[in-house]
Amino acid sequence: QVQLVESGGGLVPPGGSLRLSCAASGFTFSLYTMNWYRQAPGKERELVAAISGAGGNIRYADSVKGRFTISRDDDKNTVYLQMDSLKPEDTATYYCNARNTIGYNVWGQGTQVTVSS
Repeated sequence: QVQLVESGGGLVPPGGSLRLSCAASGFTFSLYTMNWYRQAPGKERELVAAISGAGGNIRYADSVKGRFTISRDDDKNTVYLQMDSLKPEDTATYYCNARNTIGYNVWGQGTQVTVSS
């Protein structure tokens, strides 16, 4: 069964940190670019960070550069998003996405991140 399962969301005060994880199953993880998206209420879903297969290519949204770090462990079929110096505007549902070279997509169910004092 093709599946992505996110974990690690929660409530954190401004300036805090969270580490999101996304465990993949049912497909050849190493062949897929892994992406983290987020969607805040009333806003469109936006790409936060992406990492290519084998991790050779990484990119970030300008709004998170220098604060977020994406990484992957192909032995564990897992992608991570380390989020530091969190701001209230980072509050959103965060989604894990896998995409291959022919455009096949897999989405996780999402995990809520709330940054508030």
